[in-house]
Amino acid sequence: MQLFDVYPLYDIEIVRGLGSKVWDKDGQEYLDFYGGHAVISIGHTHPHYVERLTGQLQKIGFYSNSVKIGLQHELAEKLGKLSGHDDYQLFMCNSGAEANENALKLASFHTGRKKVVAMHGSFHGRTSLAVAATDNPNITAPVNRTENVVFVTLNDEQELENLFAKEGGEIAAVILEGIQGVGGIRIASDDYLRKIRTLCDKYGAVYVADGVQCGCGRTGKYYSHDWAGVNADIYTMAKGIGNGFPIGAISIAPHIAPKYGMLGTTFGGNHLACAAALAVAEVMTEDRLVENAARTGEYLMTELRKLPNIREVRGKGLMIGVELNQESAPFRKRLLFDEHIFVGSSSDKNTFRLLPALNIGREHCDRLLTALHRQLA
Repeated sequence: MQLFDVYPLYDIEIVRGLGSKVWDKDGQEYLDFYGGHAVISIGHTHPHYVERLTGQLQKIGFYSNSVKIGLQHELAEKLGKLSGHDDYQLFMCNSGAEANENALKLASFHTGRKKVVAMHGSFHGRTSLAVAATDNPNITAPVNRTENVVFVTLNDEQELENLFAKEGGEIAAVILEGIQGVGGIRIASDDYLRKIRTLCDKYGAVYVADGVQCGCGRTGKYYSHDWAGVNADIYTMAKGIGNGFPIGAISIAPHIAPKYGMLGTTFGGNHLACAAALAVAEVMTEDRLVENAARTGEYLMTELRKLPNIREVRGKGLMIGVELNQESAPFRKRLLFDEHIFVGSSSDKNTFRLLPALNIGREHCDRLLTALHRQLA
């Protein structure tokens, strides 16, 4: 059997990682400023993370949600404190797509409605409703297409108001990323997020904050949407909360009531997933990584803006987009093979993404800046 060939791959096989560095099978070292799509939040093979997972595996790795799993309650308590939303409710699943799928399903259950408002430039996942709310027809199969999803322009308050005035009684949810990742690091303005909150309150819709990539403290707050000073009804999480272990979750406001059978999962919230997420939460709390992300990101963006041949630097914390005066693909390839530094692509052909671990060191930032200057000049 061969692999189903859907990924364009670099001819590199990574076999080891430590902190913000990885090594290929030939022993070549690379600086990781991408973290596998913003997944690595506390660094590769962090000692506490390894200890938590191996210790749990020696006890029990899995049992289903038909019995009590104490680690789930422990994780809910720690995530509540870390995020500042300790009165919310936690439902665990396995990925970001599942988190968004469950959030929208829950919003529809709660409101009795079926229309979803999403943003142009969005990416919410590849499962049925998540991909329907993703603005990329190339990954939306005919079976996923639905008239129940309406796309609007990010940060256009008037367009959103007009849509609610016309169809507000049919809208179940508004879903958006606080910062569009795949879309090229496009930031939802604080005023726009506050407008969503106001309109959802007025019309009885649910505000779904997709924090799969922009959450887990990456922007200097646990949820990037919280920069606007208003609460979402549902926050979705994945990627960084497990530091590489497959895990997703939604954090649900107290006014949304659960009932048996409403949501479900076989693997979500299993013992190993909880151990991974607990390790991440513990390291983030102990090492104050949310604050470090804000501080290091500010330094990095300030220095990036001094470099030549850059059109714009966008972002918050350690979620940064660098827009060049040229297409980024050849530049990223040179960074990888000449400088041995991983960065990420985006749907904006001129923009590459920086999504390093939240405990990235200043010396690593300076190494990146030196390499960028060399290649850009």
